[in-house]
Amino acid sequence: MLTSNELVAFVATADPAAAMMFYRDRLGLRLVAETPDALEFEAGERMLRITSVAAVAPHPFTVLGWKVPDIADEVLALAKRGIAFERFEGVEQDETGIWTAPGGALVAWFKDPDGNLLSLTQFPAQLGDAAAEPPT
Repeated sequence: MLTSNELVAFVATADPAAAMMFYRDRLGLRLVAETPDALEFEAGERMLRITSVAAVAPHPFTVLGWKVPDIADEVLALAKRGIAFERFEGVEQDETGIWTAPGGALVAWFKDPDGNLLSLTQFPAQLGDAAAEPPT
C-alpha cells in the first residue's frame, strides 16, 4: 500500500528559468535533476518536481507548504532573500505576515513566480501535520 511509499510533490511552472531561480536560489533547495519536462529538487527527505506546462492557472489555496520549527526565523530569512509574504483581507496577521490559527498553528504564505501559493507552518506540539490553508 501507499502508506509505506515516499511521497513526491508536484508544482507547475510556465517559466522553468524563473522557477529554477526561485526554488534553488531564493528558497535554497538543492537541484537534483533538470530535464526538458521538469526540475527536480530535494526538499527535506522528499522530491519536489516542478513540471513545465504551457500555462499555469494558480489556485486560490495553498498547493505546497513546509512544516518549520521557527516560523519567525524562516520568514525573516526568506524576506532577506526577496520573498514577499501575502496578506489576506479580514485575516489578522502580524507585521511579518504570520497568522495565528485558532488551534495555535502559525502560518505565513508566499507565492512562487507562477503565482502558486506556498506556505510555512509552525505547528504547536499537540497538533498533527494537517495542511494549512488561508482562512476563507
